[in-house]
Amino acid sequence: MADAAEPLRVLHVSQPNAGGVAVYVGQAVTDQRRRGWEVAVACPPGGDLPARCAAAGVPWFNWDADRAPGPRTPLEALRLRRLVKGFRPDVVHLHSSKAGLAGRLLRLPSGVPVIFQPHGWSWLAATGRQDAVSRRWERFAARRADALVCVGDGELRAGMGAGVRGPFRLVRNGVDRRRFGPADASARLAARTRLGLPAAAPLAVCVGRVTRQKAQDVLVAAWPAVAARCPSALLAIVGDGEDLDALRRHPAPGVRFVAAVRDPRDWLAAANLVVLPSRWEGLPLTALEALATGRSLVGTDVPGIAEVVRPGLGALVPVDDPGALADAMAARLLFPGVAEREGRAAAEAAAGYDVDETVARLAAVTLDVAGRGGTPPDGVARELAEAEDLGVDVLAGSEVLAMSGAGRAGAGFPGGGFAGGPGGPGGVLAGAGAGAGAPDAGAGPVPGGGTAPGGGTVPGGGTAPEGPDGIEGAVPEGGADCGANAGGAAGPGGGAEGGGAIGGVATLPDSAGDGAVTPPNSSR
Repeated sequence: MADAAEPLRVLHVSQPNAGGVAVYVGQAVTDQRRRGWEVAVACPPGGDLPARCAAAGVPWFNWDADRAPGPRTPLEALRLRRLVKGFRPDVVHLHSSKAGLAGRLLRLPSGVPVIFQPHGWSWLAATGRQDAVSRRWERFAARRADALVCVGDGELRAGMGAGVRGPFRLVRNGVDRRRFGPADASARLAARTRLGLPAAAPLAVCVGRVTRQKAQDVLVAAWPAVAARCPSALLAIVGDGEDLDALRRHPAPGVRFVAAVRDPRDWLAAANLVVLPSRWEGLPLTALEALATGRSLVGTDVPGIAEVVRPGLGALVPVDDPGALADAMAARLLFPGVAEREGRAAAEAAAGYDVDETVARLAAVTLDVAGRGGTPPDGVARELAEAEDLGVDVLAGSEVLAMSGAGRAGAGFPGGGFAGGPGGPGGVLAGAGAGAGAPDAGAGPVPGGGTAPGGGTVPGGGTAPEGPDGIEGAVPEGGADCGANAGGAAGPGGGAEGGGAIGGVATLPDSAGDGAVTPPNSSR
């Protein structure tokens, strides 16, 4: 641990690199840089997070990781470990489930403290057997985090309800009320003029990645019933994603698909109503931005949205219920006075979600984890004290041993591995654990051949002999993990991690596309 007089060094790691999580990471690193800390971000190229880093004067490292777990995950974990060793942070902050997986799969160098922030738990995106495997992983991996930061009450309670036990910290998401403020009728008209929208048409807006999580398919299915009652109404679906093409193949009257925007303020200002039909959430930034803009919200009754959409601010409807969603939307588009009253109340409620409070609490947690005397945010003790009311048993020691691998590939994971294994599809994280009774040491097989870090080979060939504090030595194909070192130069051979510059802002690649395929979560 660095001397208390030295600036705190924090490495934020994120996959995804766009959407609400990228906005959050950008806010956090901007605040921490203003505090005089030495901050850097590791994320994949593309998206808008690298550009946000550049705007904040924060170095960015190319951590080229896929969105979902897969055969490359052990190598991604190895690459991340190399980046941590090069930057030598006092704290590593892992954002979202994929970074949480890669950052906790291997022990990080020198016992550096770890913050894990799920932004929506990994099992929420899982189906079938993978749901159970994801829950087991999160229970096991919680012991490899020095703080588990939840963005809202619902997320914290969901973690406890799933049997995750660890040092929880409640740091609610916030909205920048200097950027998002109440938009009156003249502001709505001005926004519609800029967007080329009719001045008087009732307008519902949905902002977010077009994915199974955000459930725009349910919204499109609900819209014909709305249009039948309110023929002049329009629906704008703003965002990109893997489900967009499928939705466009079945157009509905009055529905407009709009490419993703970095700044959604005009669309929120133009709306009479903001819709969040999500199947699951952490605590969505879009909901908070809509509140601050003074817009009525119709959302699903899931943790994260239900925490925001209180009585008088809009309506909550069941998940996957187009009829109920249509009724709630039509009631506000046909009678705009209802939406206007709810919008005024929403703008007042936004004061309880100020981003300045969010980043201050996050900084306090980071200082506390680093041993610099920070104070955990208020409310954590209360949440933990209420945990016993959930009726959830603490994770049994026998299950932890099973999850550790017990010296066998994927032992304790159904089918032999995380999301599959030697005995199941994909073989993603065979041997994620270590030797019997020692979850944090030893070696286990890795998919694609060879054994896991700690003394054997890694996927595709090449060895990774044990060094003084963990993984060292050669990597596949002549240095796939070579990248930025302390002086900002690329390692031997360039390697897959080339492009980062610890000493300053890296040269950014083309950030036109996200490249995300199957997002487990998104905060916007």
